[in-house]
Amino acid sequence: MEINPAVTFKHDRSVMYSKRPKVLITGAGLGGLTLGMLLHKANIPFEIYERAAEVKPLGSAMYFCGTTANIFKQCGIYEEFLAFGKLVSAINVCNEQREVQYKVDFAGHDEWFGANGYIISRPKMYDLLARQVPKERIHFGKKVLSMENGGNGVLIRFSDGTEAEGDILVGADGAYSTVRQNLYAKMLKAKTLPASDALPLPFTTVCLVGQTRVLSEKEFPDIALEECQFRSHVGEKKPYAWSTFTTKQGTICWICIQYLDDESSKENDAFLNSEWGPEAATAMAAQVRDFPVVSGGDKKLTLGDLIDWTPKEFMSKAMQEEKVFKTWYGCRTVLIGDAGGVGAANAIHDAIVLANRINGLSFHPTAQEIKNAFQEYKNERNDLVKAAFDSSKVFRTMAGQGLQSKLTRYMSKHIPTWVFHRIQVQSTSYRPQAAFLPLIEDKGSYKPFDQPSLSVKAPVEVESKASTSAVQAV
Repeated sequence: MEINPAVTFKHDRSVMYSKRPKVLITGAGLGGLTLGMLLHKANIPFEIYERAAEVKPLGSAMYFCGTTANIFKQCGIYEEFLAFGKLVSAINVCNEQREVQYKVDFAGHDEWFGANGYIISRPKMYDLLARQVPKERIHFGKKVLSMENGGNGVLIRFSDGTEAEGDILVGADGAYSTVRQNLYAKMLKAKTLPASDALPLPFTTVCLVGQTRVLSEKEFPDIALEECQFRSHVGEKKPYAWSTFTTKQGTICWICIQYLDDESSKENDAFLNSEWGPEAATAMAAQVRDFPVVSGGDKKLTLGDLIDWTPKEFMSKAMQEEKVFKTWYGCRTVLIGDAGGVGAANAIHDAIVLANRINGLSFHPTAQEIKNAFQEYKNERNDLVKAAFDSSKVFRTMAGQGLQSKLTRYMSKHIPTWVFHRIQVQSTSYRPQAAFLPLIEDKGSYKPFDQPSLSVKAPVEVESKASTSAVQAV
């Protein structure tokens, strides 16, 4: 089959009807859904293909602050987000004796960055975004087998024997992205793939996550407090860190992370499954049952208690990798979120910037015009993604047992207030918005970083402006 046969290589826009590019999105995670929501609001045709047969309520809690507040407001979902989220004003860092060693204080975020930070369970966040996308645009049970990426379109083939054609392919299908693997394989064959991108993913952590059933104040006293009790523990003489979060729904979201060395990484080589699933969690759960947690009461609870209160279908294990890829796109294919080596909040930022660039494409864009838009997307996001990646490495170092890890923990505990404030400004001043939606007045005293894609106009806006100028000239 010819790739997108309805579109030819001849681009005479004076005789072609106004056609926006059709976008195929693989992966219905947070990044893919955010992009779908934005393209829907921009009236750009799109389809989302998810390999899973159904959505599973897996995952722990997620933290969102001023960096995403503006886009949620633009899309009209901020109030609902607040209804599901629970305010976080500090992280309490505890030791294994259940004592608070120090606090990471977030007071002042509303004034400085225009919004406070909130904890929301991953299933609630997923449901909120999924409801912003027309149901008929999300197709489940669509596992990508292969893709073709040419000058006049893209074609993807699925394991069920069906195919889909479009103008742009977005890989939002996670760290083990089939789209990325297909793209990289073709680039490797053409000798255009950077050597570092051809190397296997370095697996550095294993995560066990879950969410309990609704608990009573008697079972977990912190549940009754109005603000989220975000408690983080770093293991003593063991490469683990674990955190608990109280939610608006009266549950406890929890996560336990094992930081791998060369030996433990080999032990986990058999677990290379990108699917979150409860069937892989049982063994790790048994290993971490005795880790202490703080409940706010006199009873000394452990992760084992939370595990017992967690429905098995709400608990899962996943391997995490540590890498930022150099290659973000090729021809008409582009990567966002974990497919490009970043996490959830960054995936939302990716989706905003990419949506702005796609919205700014001319009618019937050529492959070169699409590549130029992808390059601008990468230019805006690359340094920010690297900074987020470097920040995440600090947490890995904190959980170690060597001298560097001990120094990192000491510095975190004794960091001067002005230094911590500067770090917060640096990490929270990128607050992107969609260029095609009414802009939100950012009331933060620290103004947002420059967002180049915010100035991008849709072709209809450009044509309208040109027509107006012509009329005025007459």
